[in-house]
Amino acid sequence: MVRTMRPLLALRRAARMARHTAPLSDGLPADEELLLDAPEPWLAPALVAAGAGDHEAAAKLLATTRERGQWEVRDRAVRRLASFAARRPEWYAHWTATAPHDPDLLLLHAQLAVQAAWESPARAELLREAAPLVDAAAGAQPEDPVPWRLALDGARGTGAGHDVFTDLWERALRRSPHHDGCHVSALLYLSASWHGSHGECFDFAERAAEDALPGSLSQALPLRAAYLWLRAEGPDEVPESRVLAAAERAQALSARFAAGDPWPAEVRNLLVYVLVRLRAWDAAFQEVRRVGPLVTSLPWARLSDDPLAQFMDVRDGVRIEVAAATPLRDTGS
Repeated sequence: MVRTMRPLLALRRAARMARHTAPLSDGLPADEELLLDAPEPWLAPALVAAGAGDHEAAAKLLATTRERGQWEVRDRAVRRLASFAARRPEWYAHWTATAPHDPDLLLLHAQLAVQAAWESPARAELLREAAPLVDAAAGAQPEDPVPWRLALDGARGTGAGHDVFTDLWERALRRSPHHDGCHVSALLYLSASWHGSHGECFDFAERAAEDALPGSLSQALPLRAAYLWLRAEGPDEVPESRVLAAAERAQALSARFAAGDPWPAEVRNLLVYVLVRLRAWDAAFQEVRRVGPLVTSLPWARLSDDPLAQFMDVRDGVRIEVAAATPLRDTGS
Protein backbone atom coordinates (compact mmCIF):
# COMPACT_ATOMS: atom_id res chain seq x y z
CA MET A 1 0.00 0.00 0.00
CA VAL A 2 2.81 2.41 0.91
CA ARG A 3 4.57 1.69 -2.37
CA THR A 4 1.33 2.49 -4.22
CA MET A 5 0.68 5.72 -2.35
CA ARG A 6 4.09 7.26 -2.90
CA PRO A 7 3.81 7.52 -6.70
CA LEU A 8 0.26 8.82 -6.34
CA LEU A 9 1.36 11.53 -3.92
CA ALA A 10 4.25 12.49 -6.19
CA LEU A 11 1.88 12.65 -9.16
CA ARG A 12 -0.58 14.82 -7.23
CA ARG A 13 2.23 17.15 -6.16
CA ALA A 14 3.46 17.44 -9.76
CA ALA A 15 -0.07 18.22 -10.97
CA ARG A 16 -0.47 20.96 -8.39
CA MET A 17 2.88 22.46 -9.32
CA ALA A 18 1.98 22.45 -13.00
CA ARG A 19 -1.38 24.07 -12.32
CA HIS A 20 -0.37 26.77 -9.82
CA THR A 21 3.30 27.72 -10.23
CA ALA A 22 2.85 30.12 -13.16
CA PRO A 23 -0.19 31.99 -11.70
CA LEU A 24 1.71 32.54 -8.46
CA SER A 25 4.18 34.67 -10.42
CA ASP A 26 1.50 37.31 -11.00
CA GLY A 27 2.54 40.54 -9.32
CA LEU A 28 6.11 39.44 -8.65
CA PRO A 29 8.91 41.51 -10.21
CA ALA A 30 10.68 39.85 -13.11
CA ASP A 31 14.23 38.66 -12.45
CA GLU A 32 15.65 41.60 -14.41
CA GLU A 33 13.68 44.05 -12.25
CA LEU A 34 15.32 42.93 -9.00
CA LEU A 35 17.71 45.42 -7.39
CA LEU A 36 20.51 44.64 -4.95
CA ASP A 37 20.93 47.11 -2.07
CA ALA A 38 19.09 49.88 -3.90
CA PRO A 39 19.45 53.27 -2.14
CA GLU A 40 16.41 54.90 -0.59
CA PRO A 41 14.88 57.75 -2.63
CA TRP A 42 16.00 60.31 -0.04
CA LEU A 43 19.62 59.14 -0.37
CA ALA A 44 19.83 58.78 -4.14
CA PRO A 45 20.33 62.54 -4.92
CA ALA A 46 23.35 62.70 -2.59
CA LEU A 47 24.89 59.65 -4.26
CA VAL A 48 24.25 61.03 -7.73
CA ALA A 49 25.88 64.34 -6.79
CA ALA A 50 28.82 62.53 -5.20
CA GLY A 51 29.24 60.54 -8.38
CA ALA A 52 29.69 63.88 -10.17
CA GLY A 53 32.32 64.95 -7.61
CA ASP A 54 30.02 67.21 -5.55
CA HIS A 55 29.92 66.60 -1.79
CA GLU A 56 27.45 69.34 -0.88
CA ALA A 57 24.30 67.20 -1.14
CA ALA A 58 25.82 64.57 1.13
CA ALA A 59 26.99 67.23 3.56
CA LYS A 60 23.52 68.78 3.66
CA LEU A 61 21.85 65.41 4.17
CA LEU A 62 24.06 64.47 7.12
CA ALA A 63 23.79 67.96 8.62
CA THR A 64 19.99 67.72 8.47
CA THR A 65 19.95 64.37 10.23
CA ARG A 66 22.21 65.77 12.96
CA GLU A 67 20.21 68.94 13.47
CA ARG A 68 16.90 67.06 13.58
CA GLY A 69 18.18 64.14 15.65
CA GLN A 70 17.22 61.65 12.93
CA TRP A 71 19.68 59.09 14.18
CA GLU A 72 18.33 56.04 12.33
CA VAL A 73 18.39 57.90 9.01
CA ARG A 74 21.83 59.30 9.85
CA ASP A 75 23.18 55.83 10.57
CA ARG A 76 21.86 54.41 7.32
CA ALA A 77 23.08 57.41 5.32
CA VAL A 78 26.61 57.40 6.68
CA ARG A 79 27.03 53.68 5.98
CA ARG A 80 25.94 54.08 2.36
CA LEU A 81 28.01 57.24 1.84
CA ALA A 82 31.09 55.56 3.30
CA SER A 83 30.67 52.57 1.00
CA PHE A 84 30.38 54.96 -1.95
CA ALA A 85 33.41 56.97 -0.83
CA ALA A 86 35.50 53.80 -0.64
CA ARG A 87 34.84 53.25 -4.36
CA ARG A 88 34.61 56.86 -5.56
CA PRO A 89 36.78 59.01 -3.22
CA GLU A 90 37.02 62.25 -5.23
CA TRP A 91 34.02 64.00 -3.67
CA TYR A 92 35.05 62.81 -0.21
CA ALA A 93 38.61 64.11 -0.68
CA HIS A 94 37.26 67.51 -1.75
CA TRP A 95 35.00 67.68 1.30
CA THR A 96 37.96 66.81 3.53
CA ALA A 97 40.04 69.57 1.96
CA THR A 98 37.35 72.23 2.33
CA ALA A 99 35.85 71.40 5.75
CA PRO A 100 38.15 69.05 7.70
CA HIS A 101 36.45 69.75 11.06
CA ASP A 102 32.88 69.28 9.89
CA PRO A 103 31.24 66.99 12.52
CA ASP A 104 29.45 65.05 9.79
CA LEU A 105 32.70 64.53 7.92
CA LEU A 106 34.33 63.30 11.13
CA LEU A 107 31.60 60.69 11.41
CA LEU A 108 32.16 59.69 7.79
CA HIS A 109 35.92 59.41 8.47
CA ALA A 110 35.20 57.04 11.36
CA GLN A 111 32.71 54.95 9.40
CA LEU A 112 35.14 54.57 6.50
CA ALA A 113 37.96 53.50 8.79
CA VAL A 114 35.84 50.95 10.66
CA GLN A 115 34.40 49.52 7.42
CA ALA A 116 37.86 49.20 5.91
CA ALA A 117 39.13 47.48 9.05
CA TRP A 118 36.36 44.87 8.94
CA GLU A 119 37.30 44.03 5.35
CA SER A 120 40.99 43.51 6.22
CA PRO A 121 42.81 40.43 7.56
CA ALA A 122 44.42 42.84 10.06
CA ARG A 123 40.98 43.69 11.43
CA ALA A 124 41.75 43.98 15.13
CA GLU A 125 44.86 46.15 14.64
CA LEU A 126 43.08 48.48 12.20
CA LEU A 127 40.04 48.79 14.47
CA ARG A 128 42.32 49.88 17.30
CA GLU A 129 43.90 52.44 14.98
CA ALA A 130 40.42 53.68 14.03
CA ALA A 131 39.41 54.24 17.67
CA PRO A 132 40.68 57.88 17.79
CA LEU A 133 38.54 58.68 14.74
CA VAL A 134 35.50 57.20 16.48
CA ASP A 135 36.31 59.24 19.59
CA ALA A 136 36.62 62.40 17.48
CA ALA A 137 33.21 61.78 15.89
CA ALA A 138 31.65 61.18 19.30
CA GLY A 139 33.20 64.35 20.71
CA ALA A 140 32.06 66.48 17.78
CA GLN A 141 28.39 65.60 18.36
CA PRO A 142 27.84 64.32 21.92
CA GLU A 143 24.13 63.50 21.36
CA ASP A 144 24.78 61.29 18.34
CA PRO A 145 24.53 57.52 19.03
CA VAL A 146 26.07 56.52 15.68
CA PRO A 147 29.72 56.82 16.86
CA TRP A 148 28.80 54.50 19.71
CA ARG A 149 27.51 51.96 17.22
CA LEU A 150 30.96 52.18 15.62
CA ALA A 151 32.59 51.79 19.04
CA LEU A 152 30.50 48.67 19.69
CA ASP A 153 31.54 47.29 16.31
CA GLY A 154 35.14 47.97 17.29
CA ALA A 155 34.73 46.20 20.62
CA ARG A 156 33.41 43.13 18.85
CA GLY A 157 36.22 43.08 16.30
CA THR A 158 39.03 43.61 18.80
CA GLY A 159 37.75 41.04 21.28
CA ALA A 160 37.15 43.60 24.03
CA GLY A 161 35.87 42.13 27.28
CA HIS A 162 32.33 42.33 28.57
CA ASP A 163 33.24 45.17 30.93
CA VAL A 164 34.30 47.32 27.98
CA PHE A 165 31.21 46.28 26.02
CA THR A 166 28.90 47.11 28.94
CA ASP A 167 30.46 50.57 29.34
CA LEU A 168 30.06 51.34 25.63
CA TRP A 169 26.51 49.98 25.59
CA GLU A 170 25.50 52.19 28.52
CA ARG A 171 27.00 55.22 26.79
CA ALA A 172 25.08 54.37 23.62
CA LEU A 173 21.81 54.04 25.56
CA ARG A 174 22.30 57.45 27.15
CA ARG A 175 22.42 59.00 23.66
CA SER A 176 19.43 57.11 22.25
CA PRO A 177 17.74 54.28 24.16
CA HIS A 178 15.98 52.96 21.05
CA HIS A 179 18.65 53.30 18.35
CA ASP A 180 18.41 50.18 16.20
CA GLY A 181 21.97 50.37 14.86
CA CYS A 182 23.46 50.23 18.35
CA HIS A 183 21.11 47.39 19.27
CA VAL A 184 22.17 45.34 16.24
CA SER A 185 25.84 45.91 17.05
CA ALA A 186 25.28 44.85 20.66
CA LEU A 187 23.36 41.79 19.52
CA LEU A 188 26.25 40.72 17.30
CA TYR A 189 28.73 41.14 20.16
CA LEU A 190 26.56 38.90 22.35
CA SER A 191 26.10 36.25 19.65
CA ALA A 192 27.65 32.80 19.84
CA SER A 193 29.81 33.63 16.84
CA TRP A 194 31.55 36.38 18.79
CA HIS A 195 31.58 36.92 22.56
CA GLY A 196 28.34 35.46 23.88
CA SER A 197 25.95 32.59 23.31
CA HIS A 198 22.69 31.89 21.52
CA GLY A 199 20.87 32.18 24.82
CA GLU A 200 22.39 35.58 25.63
CA CYS A 201 21.66 36.75 22.11
CA PHE A 202 17.97 35.77 22.30
CA ASP A 203 17.59 37.17 25.82
CA PHE A 204 18.97 40.53 24.75
CA ALA A 205 16.94 40.60 21.52
CA GLU A 206 13.64 39.72 23.19
CA ARG A 207 14.06 42.29 25.97
CA ALA A 208 14.97 45.00 23.48
CA ALA A 209 12.05 44.13 21.19
CA GLU A 210 9.63 44.38 24.13
CA ASP A 211 10.96 47.86 24.90
CA ALA A 212 11.11 49.02 21.27
CA LEU A 213 8.81 51.67 19.88
CA PRO A 214 5.91 50.52 17.69
CA GLY A 215 7.08 50.16 14.10
CA SER A 216 10.76 50.29 15.10
CA LEU A 217 13.06 47.93 13.24
CA SER A 218 14.29 46.85 16.69
CA GLN A 219 11.13 44.75 16.80
CA ALA A 220 13.08 42.47 14.45
CA LEU A 221 16.01 41.92 16.81
CA PRO A 222 14.74 38.44 17.79
CA LEU A 223 14.57 37.63 14.07
CA ARG A 224 18.25 38.55 13.77
CA ALA A 225 18.99 36.28 16.75
CA ALA A 226 17.04 33.49 15.04
CA TYR A 227 18.99 34.02 11.82
CA LEU A 228 22.30 33.79 13.70
CA TRP A 229 21.14 30.61 15.43
CA LEU A 230 20.04 29.00 12.17
CA ARG A 231 23.28 29.97 10.44
CA ALA A 232 25.45 28.60 13.25
CA GLU A 233 24.02 25.07 13.03
CA GLY A 234 25.73 24.31 16.30
CA PRO A 235 24.46 22.76 19.54
CA ASP A 236 20.72 23.23 19.99
CA GLU A 237 20.60 25.76 22.84
CA VAL A 238 17.40 27.54 21.80
CA PRO A 239 13.86 26.11 21.81
CA GLU A 240 12.23 26.31 18.39
CA SER A 241 9.34 28.17 20.02
CA ARG A 242 11.61 31.20 20.42
CA VAL A 243 12.50 31.09 16.73
CA LEU A 244 8.83 30.82 15.77
CA ALA A 245 7.95 33.74 18.06
CA ALA A 246 10.75 35.80 16.51
CA ALA A 247 9.40 35.13 13.03
CA GLU A 248 5.85 36.01 14.07
CA ARG A 249 6.99 39.29 15.62
CA ALA A 250 8.92 40.17 12.46
CA GLN A 251 5.91 39.32 10.28
CA ALA A 252 3.79 41.72 12.33
CA LEU A 253 6.44 44.41 11.88
CA SER A 254 6.68 43.80 8.13
CA ALA A 255 2.91 44.12 7.79
CA ARG A 256 3.12 47.72 9.06
CA PHE A 257 5.01 48.79 5.93
CA ALA A 258 3.90 48.91 2.30
CA ALA A 259 5.16 46.21 -0.03
CA GLY A 260 8.43 47.29 -1.64
CA ASP A 261 9.19 49.86 1.08
CA PRO A 262 13.00 50.20 1.27
CA TRP A 263 13.11 50.93 5.02
CA PRO A 264 12.40 47.32 6.18
CA ALA A 265 13.96 45.66 3.11
CA GLU A 266 16.80 43.95 5.01
CA VAL A 267 14.43 42.71 7.72
CA ARG A 268 12.13 41.27 5.07
CA ASN A 269 14.98 39.49 3.29
CA LEU A 270 16.11 38.00 6.61
CA LEU A 271 12.53 37.00 7.35
CA VAL A 272 12.26 35.14 4.04
CA TYR A 273 15.42 33.20 4.93
CA VAL A 274 14.15 32.29 8.42
CA LEU A 275 10.69 31.29 7.19
CA VAL A 276 12.22 29.09 4.49
CA ARG A 277 14.40 27.38 7.08
CA LEU A 278 11.22 26.82 9.12
CA ARG A 279 9.49 25.48 5.99
CA ALA A 280 6.70 28.02 6.51
CA TRP A 281 6.07 28.28 2.79
CA ASP A 282 2.89 30.39 2.72
CA ALA A 283 4.34 32.94 5.13
CA ALA A 284 7.63 32.99 3.20
CA PHE A 285 5.78 33.64 -0.06
CA GLN A 286 3.87 36.51 1.54
CA GLU A 287 7.20 38.07 2.53
CA VAL A 288 8.63 37.47 -0.95
CA ARG A 289 5.75 39.59 -2.24
CA ARG A 290 6.47 42.28 0.36
CA VAL A 291 10.17 42.32 -0.57
CA GLY A 292 9.18 43.20 -4.12
CA PRO A 293 12.28 44.12 -6.15
CA LEU A 294 14.41 45.15 -3.14
CA VAL A 295 16.95 42.40 -2.50
CA THR A 296 19.59 43.01 0.19
CA SER A 297 23.05 41.51 0.50
CA LEU A 298 22.19 40.18 3.96
CA PRO A 299 21.48 37.27 4.11
CA TRP A 300 22.00 36.14 0.51
CA ALA A 301 25.66 37.20 0.15
CA ARG A 302 26.46 34.86 3.05
CA LEU A 303 25.16 31.97 0.96
CA SER A 304 26.46 32.80 -2.51
CA ASP A 305 28.85 35.05 -4.40
CA ASP A 306 25.80 36.08 -6.44
CA PRO A 307 23.21 37.24 -3.90
CA LEU A 308 20.68 38.25 -6.55
CA ALA A 309 20.77 34.81 -8.11
CA GLN A 310 20.53 33.24 -4.66
CA PHE A 311 17.38 35.25 -3.90
CA MET A 312 15.89 34.27 -7.28
CA ASP A 313 16.51 30.59 -6.51
CA VAL A 314 14.91 30.91 -3.08
CA ARG A 315 11.96 32.83 -4.49
CA ASP A 316 11.39 30.15 -7.13
CA GLY A 317 11.68 27.41 -4.54
CA VAL A 318 9.13 29.05 -2.26
CA ARG A 319 6.73 29.54 -5.16
CA ILE A 320 7.01 25.86 -6.13
CA GLU A 321 6.37 24.70 -2.56
CA VAL A 322 3.27 26.89 -2.29
CA ALA A 323 2.03 25.65 -5.67
CA ALA A 324 2.57 22.04 -4.65
CA ALA A 325 0.45 22.54 -1.53
CA THR A 326 -2.41 24.35 -3.27
CA PRO A 327 -5.45 22.12 -4.00
CA LEU A 328 -6.24 21.47 -7.64
CA ARG A 329 -9.83 22.57 -7.04
CA ASP A 330 -11.64 24.58 -4.38
CA THR A 331 -12.87 21.32 -2.87
CA GLY A 332 -10.96 18.11 -2.72
CA SER A 333 -7.25 17.93 -3.51
